[in-house]
Amino acid sequence: MTINIALVGNPNSGKTTLFNQLTGSHQHVGNWPGVTVEKKTGTYRKDKEVLFTDLPGIYSLSPYSLEELVSRDYLVHERPHVLINVIDASNMERSLYLSTQLADLGIPMVLALNMMDLVEKNGDQINKAKLKEALNCQVVEISALKNRGLDQLIEAAKALAYKPLPRKDLGIFSPQVEAYIQKIEDLLPPSLDESNRWWTALKLFERDEKVLQGLGLDGQVIDQVEAYISQAEEAFDDDSEGIVTDERYNFVSRVREEVLVKGDPGLSLSDRIDRWVTHRVFGLPIFVAIMVMVYRISIDWAEGLPVDLLETYLIDPFSRGLEGVLDSLEVSLALKSLVLDGALAGVAGVLGFLPLIATLFFLISILEDVGYMARIAFILDRVFRRFGLSGKSFIPILIGTGCSVPGIVGTRTIENDKDRRMTITLASMMPCGAKTDIIAMFAGVYGGAFWFAPLWYFGGILAVIISGLILKKTDRFQGDPAPFVMELPDYRVPSMKNVLRATGFRVKAFIVKAGTLILLASMGIWLLENITVAGEFAPFGTGQTDSILAFLGKKVAWLFAPLGFGDWMAAVATVLGLVAKEIVVSTFAVLGQGAGAGNLDGFVASYFTTASMLSFMFYNQFTLPCFAALGAIRQEMADKKWFSFALAYILGFSYTVTFMIYQFARVLVDGQEANLWTGLALLVLGIYLYLIFRKAPHKKTRKGGLSWEMPL
Repeated sequence: MTINIALVGNPNSGKTTLFNQLTGSHQHVGNWPGVTVEKKTGTYRKDKEVLFTDLPGIYSLSPYSLEELVSRDYLVHERPHVLINVIDASNMERSLYLSTQLADLGIPMVLALNMMDLVEKNGDQINKAKLKEALNCQVVEISALKNRGLDQLIEAAKALAYKPLPRKDLGIFSPQVEAYIQKIEDLLPPSLDESNRWWTALKLFERDEKVLQGLGLDGQVIDQVEAYISQAEEAFDDDSEGIVTDERYNFVSRVREEVLVKGDPGLSLSDRIDRWVTHRVFGLPIFVAIMVMVYRISIDWAEGLPVDLLETYLIDPFSRGLEGVLDSLEVSLALKSLVLDGALAGVAGVLGFLPLIATLFFLISILEDVGYMARIAFILDRVFRRFGLSGKSFIPILIGTGCSVPGIVGTRTIENDKDRRMTITLASMMPCGAKTDIIAMFAGVYGGAFWFAPLWYFGGILAVIISGLILKKTDRFQGDPAPFVMELPDYRVPSMKNVLRATGFRVKAFIVKAGTLILLASMGIWLLENITVAGEFAPFGTGQTDSILAFLGKKVAWLFAPLGFGDWMAAVATVLGLVAKEIVVSTFAVLGQGAGAGNLDGFVASYFTTASMLSFMFYNQFTLPCFAALGAIRQEMADKKWFSFALAYILGFSYTVTFMIYQFARVLVDGQEANLWTGLALLVLGIYLYLIFRKAPHKKTRKGGLSWEMPL
């Protein structure tokens, strides 16, 4: 018989770590809140009859945000057999409020006191017997990270499955408040399930519109409910939701005093570190230094021995072996070129940067597991708030440095619709793993200079800030940013299991894409490069200038001419990059083979000037992301007009900014003469400065009471 167990808890309580330990899943685990934004399911590794559901981290069951709505709908309507309420035992006070709400649901519950190793280290003591009595549930001490107590936890949960849980008055509410809720419960239709009656009455008392709409009560009953609520509000001199909140916090305070004995009240190690890391003055420079160090280590390490080993012991032997096999089979020269100069060259061009990508993913995973990434959001909140954004908007953007898709989906944690839609629009501006391939390709031209890769990382942050300044002054995005409240997790020694799992997951996705999508794209590029528009086959680059690929590239190349890369090769690479950004690299790798280039770095260095290279990189970082990310934007916007706006803004911003960069760099760096294009670039710069520094539009009233809004 299947047992459905739901994992519920506050953000960063360790739910996803516990879920991965129990199911063997490869969900992303980050030591920061907001990682899980939708429910995930998996079966218990030791018993396939036990099904786990990992719900988004929430602070309450009041549906103020999407993750709270997802969690509550699942618990109320699908009603799992057992709840495992995962609590960060080292910070238990903040978890008990949600625990009181879960106890109202009437679902058997096990309280999982997670991170008990930290509790013991801090010298704190938790009275399990009193906690069990206070919340009428089983209590089990665990450490999900260290795989401690998990068997006992699941056995306790399985023992509660399919057993009815009669409601017990925990003493959360005073008798006076209980009486008002009971009166409302008596008005509910008899058909309502007994296990849901108290919780439903409580939600009606709090004026929960979603619950009220789902009941379909007649007008007289609704009026009577409102009368009881008004009586309570008059008696307590507070609104009904405030009454319930006060009652819960009073109960939590009593329980905390009874069950928790704190150890040394001095500053913890995390607090001492945060004095510097989140300092108003030093926090930002420390962040810059850490990210520069991450990229420098990645490039210095990856550009040395790992790349040599990859080429010497994998790519070159495989290439020679494959060529030998093809020669032994006496295949045609065309097929041999397709395999070696097309498929292999394209895939090898992308995989050549695998050591850099893997090292970067590894270091970022360490920062996530240590808990530093959460501090970045806190630090940047001070910067972003000045430009109309909050640190909560930057969490999805940080997540998107691995891949834009989870970053875009991660915007579901943002309650404010305007902030969420703006973050969706801007989330793809940061360099994801695929764009890092392009950065690495050009970094080789500069001999792997340590400053080159961080330039694009911080360039993405600057683009987000500039866009925030502009968009927040438009009618559709006006308004103060939502308040940013986040529990900073304690620093912890990174778990190599978590770090390697996260790194392996990202590297696997990179390799799979190289072996499938990039492979097919490389073969397609080779075919189109070596077939002329007249239908003749002209292999080995002899037909490049009149090939189908060149013909198609020339049709769109004029669009990119003002940006400095109006040649058909760069145009083709840019357009194909919409499928997947790695294809930009594989395109140059294949076309470089056809042009007889000795290596990718040499071909790229000879193809671009400094100005056109900067322009090409900027455009490919800020323009439309890959098709998968575009699909995520469309899904999360859930509106054609908003989706169209996002596309238009991304295209307009990337094109105009790249245009300015090239025209100014052409004069200042390449030493060319200024012309009309330069003047136009100055005009565009003036428009941007106006949009950035202008005052936000405000409403004015005409005679007759009609209102209008200042046009953009």
